[in-house]
Amino acid sequence: MSDTTATSQGLDWASARGMGALAEKMGMQFLEFGTERCIATMPVEGNTQPVGLMHGGAYVVLGESLGSMAANLHAGPGRLAVGVDINATHTRSATSGVVTGVCTPVHLGRSITVHEIVVTDDQGRRCSTIRITNMIKDAPA
Repeated sequence: MSDTTATSQGLDWASARGMGALAEKMGMQFLEFGTERCIATMPVEGNTQPVGLMHGGAYVVLGESLGSMAANLHAGPGRLAVGVDINATHTRSATSGVVTGVCTPVHLGRSITVHEIVVTDDQGRRCSTIRITNMIKDAPA
């Protein structure tokens, strides 16, 4: 299967599943979705601290949304990925425009996945690096 086909099928899967109420409230939009790479954007406006900087928690929400959704796509039918660890290092604060999260796998196993999400601002400068570990288990019946 080509990368384009995998991404198209991944976007169809993500659209059918939905991003969840929090991701929708924060204005996230998936641009690319596959097991090897996922990309989403989120506006800075509405996701800031009182002083006008992008809230660090907003970066983490973007990262967790991308990493968890990617882990669930990898898990496949009848399986469920749940987050067990997340960490973030914020290195810059966006103040306007949109931020872009690019999620890539570090490890795709049968029971554990690890993803790294790099969030950049409109100028391509790294703002945050997030790592999430998900445990894969059987979905409840």
